[in-house]
Amino acid sequence: MYSAIAANKRNTVLIIGLFVLLVGALATWLGYLTGYGSSAFLIIGFVAFYALLQYFFAGSFAVAASGAVQITKADNPRLWRVVENLAITEGMPMPKVYLIRDEAPNAFASGRDPKNAVVAATTGLLAIMDDKELEGVMAHEMSHVKNYDIRVSTIVFGLVSAIGIIADFFMRMAFYSSNSRGRDNNLGPILILVGIVAWIIAALIGPIVSAAVSRQREYLADASGAEITRYPEGLASALGKLKQYGRPMRRASSSMAHMYISDPVKPSVAERLFSTHPPLDARIKRLMQIGSKF
Repeated sequence: MYSAIAANKRNTVLIIGLFVLLVGALATWLGYLTGYGSSAFLIIGFVAFYALLQYFFAGSFAVAASGAVQITKADNPRLWRVVENLAITEGMPMPKVYLIRDEAPNAFASGRDPKNAVVAATTGLLAIMDDKELEGVMAHEMSHVKNYDIRVSTIVFGLVSAIGIIADFFMRMAFYSSNSRGRDNNLGPILILVGIVAWIIAALIGPIVSAAVSRQREYLADASGAEITRYPEGLASALGKLKQYGRPMRRASSSMAHMYISDPVKPSVAERLFSTHPPLDARIKRLMQIGSKF
């Protein structure tokens, strides 16, 4: 399993590196077409700034988007003790624990590192899981923290989101240019072309990158979580219940889907191609065969 984790980290660095190079190529192309070479540095600088913003405030953004409320041990002793015991077992800092009031069973982890991590679970998850299943789910989330998956997913989310913002920026510039007079008026078609390319990257390539990074990390978090609890059947049973009782969350966001243990939205057939989660049946099968697979 450790070799698989190491290989997965190398592949993740490669994927993110290629994506950054793609952004740089797009920025350089714009500078060449417009004759303003400095625009490339501005675009790359913006992407870097936005990614850093996501990096440092990922946990806060995720909590705000999900409507989660931070709890103490007195608020929900059951959830708190499960997370606390897992943190003690793995020698990890105790993350902030949040509760999402939603009947849809789900959970997520976010943050930039174990010292600044948050974990959250819905009231629906707590309602249908027994103690062993809940422990399996939260061990999965704590594995994301331990393996720094939360950092990787945050960076990927920041990069993909930045491309979307750049695409919108180009389209607005093109509209402004087409309604202005002078030499800059010729930039309109060029900016529209670059905006379309950026939109394609954000709408198509971005989700593919997110899916490529996230799917293997879900498998590995399942394996790591099972290793922590020494009871893979608990998480397997929990995933079975997520398949049986799963439903879309009220405040589901496709941009946050990769953070949850189960897809919080109901994807269409086309969207399943870009799903950040492997099929639940495949995850359950791997867990049941964990002795020979990992």
